[in-house]
Amino acid sequence: MSTPAGGDPAWSAAAKAAQARIDARLARRFDTGHPADRLIALRARAVDAQVRAAWRRCIPEEAPLALFAVGGYGRGELFPQSDIDLLVLAEPEAQRAWETALARFVALLWDAGLEASHAVRSAQECTAAAADDHSVLTALIEARPLCAAAATEEALRDAIAPSRVWPPEAFFEAKCEEQRRRHARFGDTSDNLEPNLKDGPGGLRDLHLLGWLALRSFGVHALDRLIELGRLGWDEAGALERERRALCRLRYGLHLVAGRREERLRFDYQKLLAARLGFADDADSLGVEKMMQGFYRSAAVVRRIGDRLLQRFEEHFEGVAAPEPIDADFERRGGWLAARTPGWLARDPANLFALFAAWAADPGLRGLHSQSARELAQELPQIPAYTDATPALREAFLQLLRGPQPVRTLERMARSGVLGRWIPAFQRVSGRMQFDLFHVFTVDQHTLAVLRNLDQFASGEADPRFSIAHLVWPSLRKPELLLLAGLFHDIGKGRGGDHSEIGAVDARTFCEAHGLSEADTALVEWLVRRHLLMSVTAQKQDITDPEVIHRFAAEVADRQRLDALYLLTCADIAGTSPKLWNSWKDQLLADLHTATRLALRRGLGQPVAAAERIAENRDAARVLLLAAGHGEADVAAMFARMPDENFLRSRPEQIAWQATALHGARPFEPVVAARAIPGRDGRDGLDVLVHMPDRDGLFAAIVITLDRLGMSVLQARVLDGPDGTIFDTFHVLPAEQRQAPEPALLASALARALSGDLSRILPARRSQPRHLRHFRVAPQLDFTDMAGGTRIGLVCTDRPGLLADVARVLREQRLRVHDARIATFGARAEDLLLVSDEHNQALAAARRDALRDALLAALDGEQR
Repeated sequence: MSTPAGGDPAWSAAAKAAQARIDARLARRFDTGHPADRLIALRARAVDAQVRAAWRRCIPEEAPLALFAVGGYGRGELFPQSDIDLLVLAEPEAQRAWETALARFVALLWDAGLEASHAVRSAQECTAAAADDHSVLTALIEARPLCAAAATEEALRDAIAPSRVWPPEAFFEAKCEEQRRRHARFGDTSDNLEPNLKDGPGGLRDLHLLGWLALRSFGVHALDRLIELGRLGWDEAGALERERRALCRLRYGLHLVAGRREERLRFDYQKLLAARLGFADDADSLGVEKMMQGFYRSAAVVRRIGDRLLQRFEEHFEGVAAPEPIDADFERRGGWLAARTPGWLARDPANLFALFAAWAADPGLRGLHSQSARELAQELPQIPAYTDATPALREAFLQLLRGPQPVRTLERMARSGVLGRWIPAFQRVSGRMQFDLFHVFTVDQHTLAVLRNLDQFASGEADPRFSIAHLVWPSLRKPELLLLAGLFHDIGKGRGGDHSEIGAVDARTFCEAHGLSEADTALVEWLVRRHLLMSVTAQKQDITDPEVIHRFAAEVADRQRLDALYLLTCADIAGTSPKLWNSWKDQLLADLHTATRLALRRGLGQPVAAAERIAENRDAARVLLLAAGHGEADVAAMFARMPDENFLRSRPEQIAWQATALHGARPFEPVVAARAIPGRDGRDGLDVLVHMPDRDGLFAAIVITLDRLGMSVLQARVLDGPDGTIFDTFHVLPAEQRQAPEPALLASALARALSGDLSRILPARRSQPRHLRHFRVAPQLDFTDMAGGTRIGLVCTDRPGLLADVARVLREQRLRVHDARIATFGARAEDLLLVSDEHNQALAAARRDALRDALLAALDGEQR
């Protein structure tokens, strides 16, 4: 902002330099451990001096104007990049008379590096603005005079008094609704990978809200003043103050490392901030993970106590409801579950799980009454771990899993801190994040998401995301065993070693302590230990290969373990990230479950031979085609254009679709076809078929073109057709899910591209997305010779166009591609490709070395 005529460059420069020295001194004090809440007060005081000095240089003392700090600045809090919000209080005539002087004042602040925002209003205008928008009132109720007479202060207070605008109850309702909307913007969770320290759930804004409500409702300027009013416990006030200081320190440090106005703790800053705050890596955890765990735990406490306090504000306005007895120990109060007498938990520890049982038995309850919730929090240290509990208390816990709403009950226990006391290992993973893009939730929140998915399966309602889960669930003999496996499957994380093995040991100890039979204990232990088996098999192996199915069935061994593992796998993948689950994975897992179920029924001593599977699929596809009106001669002609291996690798309905696409095509005429996954639209993925005479670089051209058309390849099966043709099938997913691609248009565009000069089809050049820059995975390559070629295992950082670039390298090396399986885990890509030389042989050592160098050069060069 430029200074109008009459500016003061010398003063502005001096003020700017002085403020820079102050900020640097405060930053040094921050780095030596000074409390951030003290530093923000000191910075506000320093800025006060600058603002007052600028005011006096522009506004004579006798001018009928008053200056106030408002908002967070009015509260006396000024972080390094905080807004400097000002109010000039003046009557309309004075506003016009002093307009030029006020403009010079604001310009002077900006020239001094103080980016102030201001409003100029009369008392009457303040009343009108506050009446129209409660956020204006929120800023004004914390107004602090900078240059104002006592009478002017009183005039401002009177202008926004509850008798004029926003009575306390209306203000309470408006601010609660505002909080609900604000939380919804962040998915109503504080456990986001890049949380907003100020506005996110459990952030500083939630604490500010409690302060505003206390001020408007009771006229107190500090939350601890609510203690003497009986609205807040001393323990609750202490916890809120502790977490406020922790959040302030994070926000102060974030402003320093960002060097600009930033409230979102983005990946760009997390490691920098963790290092600045002194969090160091160790064998079990990264420093950044420790810092983030501290934030998530702070946010959880703020939300937990904040909910209690909001409930008490509500009771203040609505009055205490008459109690409705439930049993001898519990009652309803205004829809909330409450203990009937104080000391209910200290008197009898068995009441702990009786409380959650009563809660689960009445779905109409709004939640736990604030006084009972506080007493539960106070008694948390006295709640025994299950290893120290009585057999009766352990049995009561199991009954919760067997009773109504078991998953909702576990969620309530987790949020209240009870689950972490009962199972100390769960407390260790509470708030624990993993610094990657694969796991978008903390370990505890991921665990609860997995349990919610299992709960959905148990409902019996069909979910289009999971084609057979609701049909498999009824086969479980004891569903609570699967809930225990879900609860323990990731509980070993952060302790070094294989978390599956560690969790399996914990699960067995827990089951034995709770008196489960050896058979039940062994099932839970096996599910935890092998909870990744089905996912790895489906995504990294060819599940159309009878030998793969036989090995997997031998490992699973029986139907009960198969069904439980299938359900746990679906719930686990879908609970890891909303973007990770898709129709392709649903189909893979459903196909693996079905094939394994049939293998177990047939008996492991009678594995299916490839020839038998080919005959079965050919016959089933033939029946479908005849039913669709094709004649025997047409079916035979269509099948003649397919390689035998396609009948082994494809499902009958896929084969029938492929045959229909081939119908009517002349010999050697290129056929390119695409279709949406049956029963779904194109957003869930497409099947693509390419059948044409083979040419050098054809696979690379197909993959690069699909990438340019906005499609990500999830699976590629590259087969040799008869008479020098190819028979390639792809499962692709649109990179942008918002719009379903039209299969016919995709097929037409692909066909046009493949009809020209393939050497001119080059990968698109893209910059790496911001969120991937902080998760570089060092490229790893391994080569395994096998029948028909060499299998390449590729691990590297995922990015748009990765497979297209890999395909380009394979084309340049004049290699043939026979199969490709693409798996992505957040920022990590794990691809398997089967390649050969021109004679369909495994790669010689020299060609393997050349390929390794070329791939590493392409991958490493792109990631720098």
